[in-house]
Amino acid sequence: MNRPVAELLVADIGSTVTKLCAFAGLSVADGGTARFLGQGFAATTVAAGDVLLGLDEAREDLEHRLDIDTSGARWMAASSAAGGLRMSVHGLTAEMTLRAAREASLGAGANVVFTSAGLLGQDDIDQLCSLQPRVILLAGGVDYGDREIVIGNARALAAAPCSAPVIYAGNRTAAKEIERLFLAADKTIFVVDNVYPRIDELNIEPVRDVIQEVFSTHIVSAPGLDRVRRRVHGTILPTPGAVMLATEMLAERLGNVMTIDVGGATTDVHSVTRDAPEHENMRLRPEPQSKRTVEGDLGVYFNAEQMLRTAGCTDINPEAIVALPQHQEQREAAITLTRLACQQAIKRHVGRVLPSYGVYGRTLVVEGRDLSAIQWIVGTGGALTRLGAGTEILAALRTQGEDDDSNLMPPASARILLDKDYLLAAAGVMSRYHRTAARQVLYTSLGLAEEEIADG
Repeated sequence: MNRPVAELLVADIGSTVTKLCAFAGLSVADGGTARFLGQGFAATTVAAGDVLLGLDEAREDLEHRLDIDTSGARWMAASSAAGGLRMSVHGLTAEMTLRAAREASLGAGANVVFTSAGLLGQDDIDQLCSLQPRVILLAGGVDYGDREIVIGNARALAAAPCSAPVIYAGNRTAAKEIERLFLAADKTIFVVDNVYPRIDELNIEPVRDVIQEVFSTHIVSAPGLDRVRRRVHGTILPTPGAVMLATEMLAERLGNVMTIDVGGATTDVHSVTRDAPEHENMRLRPEPQSKRTVEGDLGVYFNAEQMLRTAGCTDINPEAIVALPQHQEQREAAITLTRLACQQAIKRHVGRVLPSYGVYGRTLVVEGRDLSAIQWIVGTGGALTRLGAGTEILAALRTQGEDDDSNLMPPASARILLDKDYLLAAAGVMSRYHRTAARQVLYTSLGLAEEEIADG
């Protein structure tokens, strides 16, 4: 029997585990079929001082356990090791530019560790520098609007003892002056289109693209990641950003999609959707089509005991909480934790219909994310795809809001899909260069037949 030959290796260097996916059949233009060959695993080696060690171990796992020839393969990668992309975000007002800038950062896969609205004070600068973000995003003012606050913030950041590169995505009339301030301070500055150019208009994609480029080419957030960068083709994406790209790729054909990614450290919810028609004229503030929320207290390993205490769950043995469940007690504990993480994460992601009182009396308005038009719910991450209860856990979310009609939860008609091959992030990385192949392997992992997929 001929040994399978990998054409492409896609690494996902996580906080605890490094995964390496092997693919073949990438030349699909002539009617061929892309194939997922298998996945190698190893512990991420941040503590050893070089994540490349764990990546090489994952490659050895592919070669020896699955007998896959990786010698001539091209490499791509995503990473969330060592905290991933730590960012701070600064805007003019909490409900306008700060919110828009934060949405762009989270959508790019960032871990937002500090935010501020209005003029930065010395206490803000001190806290910012103590948190050591890897990238600083500065926004403020609609185009041709207020300049003074954002220029004042730029002056404070330029003088601060922080070396992180800065992305400016604010009022375009202040861009040249702000660029000069950072260049004079010998700091790296990237100027992009305003993330909030006009009232009630979000412009997230340009900022998101630059954030991901800066992460790959200017940031070394885990020891040895610079060596990985020299090995791979293209940019290293933040893993959550890769998951968002895959979710967006699914939405191109399937319609409105929500992905829930449950991990050991966080639970992320990604949704690509528009408001339901009955809610289109009820919104006070705009929402992006693509939105991500990250819940750093809902990891099923690192935050497990705190999550159980919060939920009042006392019947789980703490010793059964492990990173990789093996026996029945460990699996049951992990399933309980996964269910709690999904329930809480979607509650924080979803919006509501709320009463508003004004000159015309009482009206109903939509606040936050409208999930009531979601057609597909996708589950990924080991906790949802490896324990045997993922479909049941996700299906229960559709009825979670039935006792409260103000919640804009997914409808009972939403279809459940599980990423059985655990390659959603890898497909997102692939999609930048091999979009058709990425779509094919993802459909296979989700168990989707062609007749179930709309033509756009």
